[in-house]
Amino acid sequence: MDVQVLGALSVREHGVPVVPTAPKPRQVLALLALNADQVVPVSALIDELWGDNPPRSARTTLQTYVLQLRELIAQALHHDTGERCTAKDILATVPGGYRLRTRGGHVDYREFDQRAGTGYRAMDAEDYAGAARRLADALSLWNGHALTDIQAGLLIDTEIKRLEEARLCALDQRIEADLRLGRHRELLSELTVLVSQYRMHESLHGQFMLALHRSGRRGEALDVYQRLRGTLVSELGLEPSTALSRLQRSILMTRPDVPATPTPTAAATPAGGGRLVTR
Repeated sequence: MDVQVLGALSVREHGVPVVPTAPKPRQVLALLALNADQVVPVSALIDELWGDNPPRSARTTLQTYVLQLRELIAQALHHDTGERCTAKDILATVPGGYRLRTRGGHVDYREFDQRAGTGYRAMDAEDYAGAARRLADALSLWNGHALTDIQAGLLIDTEIKRLEEARLCALDQRIEADLRLGRHRELLSELTVLVSQYRMHESLHGQFMLALHRSGRRGEALDVYQRLRGTLVSELGLEPSTALSRLQRSILMTRPDVPATPTPTAAATPAGGGRLVTR
């Protein structure tokens, strides 16, 4: 079974889609996919589907959704006449919950973690070309926001935020590697979009400032700082971080030796701590 959550939900058995059209069964499958090959407790599935107000029929209704998913899996299994596995083997009932077995299939978020990990290790080894290549390879697995087509409850929403943060960390480090390779001009268009999308992400703004400054656009780099500062002060009552303020002063002084790592990396990146300002 192949699982994709880095974009729209896709779950395929023998290449055949098994994602239902109804929102609630899709939600069940999404949570099982996010925990592929692991037990998902019945209580967690009920919390995801109904929050603090589950109906009295919650367990029975959940069983109905599981049966619907098994029917789709069974139809997919019929495409392989030599398949001895049943739908109950793949979407298994276990003590306390359910487990979706991938049987060695491709799971995109695990592949992302593996590829990103090799990129982070390359960064630690100062192999910036290798880091940029490997992190770009990891990011290529994404096809939009995680589970963009799923009606998310609390548990799925938490996982979506975790995955999106992991993507931002990889993106931050890939841009950092590109800056260290002197690709500042090539980064300008990408960073223009990113700072508009992430209006309070300090690391991305710092990277944009540095790329502009190294491209001979000092005034625009300083404008980026002022816009970010205005946003932080007006919306959060916060000043930019010390590292970002130091970069601004360096640009004001037009020092030729502005460091390649001007700001802390994004929060939770394996390469180090930092400040990701959110509302």
